[in-house]
Amino acid sequence: MTSIETSPSDVGKASLGTGSGMKITVGRDELVSKLGVVARAVSTRTTVQILAGVLLRAEGGKLELAATDMEVSLRTALDAQVEGEGAVVVPGKLLSDIARLLPASEVTIEHRSDEGVVTIACGPSSYRLNTYSAEDFPRLPEVNASALFAVERAALVETIQRVGRAASRDESRPVLTGILVRFEGSKLVMAATDSYRMSVKETPLESAATELEAIVPARALQELARIAGGADRVEVGVQENQVVFSVDDVLLTTRRIDGQFPNHKQLIPEQFEHTLSLPRAELLDVVRRVSVLAQRNTPLRLRFAEGELTIQAQTQDIGEAKETLPVSFAGDTLEIGFNADFLREGIESIDGDDLQLNLISPLRPGLIRSEQGDFWYLIMPIRLAG
Repeated sequence: MTSIETSPSDVGKASLGTGSGMKITVGRDELVSKLGVVARAVSTRTTVQILAGVLLRAEGGKLELAATDMEVSLRTALDAQVEGEGAVVVPGKLLSDIARLLPASEVTIEHRSDEGVVTIACGPSSYRLNTYSAEDFPRLPEVNASALFAVERAALVETIQRVGRAASRDESRPVLTGILVRFEGSKLVMAATDSYRMSVKETPLESAATELEAIVPARALQELARIAGGADRVEVGVQENQVVFSVDDVLLTTRRIDGQFPNHKQLIPEQFEHTLSLPRAELLDVVRRVSVLAQRNTPLRLRFAEGELTIQAQTQDIGEAKETLPVSFAGDTLEIGFNADFLREGIESIDGDDLQLNLISPLRPGLIRSEQGDFWYLIMPIRLAG
């Protein structure tokens, strides 16, 4: 699963060796690469200083790196020449910045158990950084590797990318800041909503996966998608209140969000008055152009008339934009308003040359679907004035 040979739960334990303390030598390029992974879990908004640090732990010919902001934790390891075992917490952003600027050579990191500094040396460069005690670093969740199961990397990453933007950023409603993840036999289902729009993606799997359902913080899944982009192997599991992802030699753990996620099957209307097939790229270009004038939360106006769709935005004291494209619409004129960004993101999330737009009335939600029928994007309308 992972090249971290010691128990992942031990990374939060004080393990400073006896004698002179920790001293290791590692390759600069690999250090930069591994720091680039774990540093994304370093907290940038906390008054708890140690959460802004990266834990360095040297043991058994490995340098283990770990960081957490108490929502997401990341762990990985790299080969090292270990002359003295131990652990110390170093300011994460500072360490990453220094490592990137070092000459392409070997890096020596040394920490004496009786000092509150770490020394970093590489060629002619030398740094001394103040540190935090490893004893104060949060204990990270224990991971039982045997409880994880393999998942298809491409399917997982694609599904996250298609639904992730619809998740809420409002911390007052924690459930909506997460993405519902459900493995159903040979199918992966994810759903996200901020109560103004909802994305749902069903992705077939080549082989049946272990049954699993959890609400996972959207940020954790977005980090997972970045890490897993070029990975060979991804594993997943739920252990107590934690969701665990193993990506090659990286371990990502995140809290499981408690609560009841909205039932997307009940929210999507069963019948619509209008079903239109539209060219995705052309529609997206028009929406992007007209949206330039949809400022100060001004909605986009979509006016459907016989054989045409007119998209318009007008912001008082700024200006107006309007563009028309042919569509196969028939019946009474229908005018409906949508949030410009939400509509654009829904269209962007569609994969394929065409999309299906389903409408009922100006005050009922619209549904954007992929032609393949594996992606749904429900978007609430905005009441238009006049």
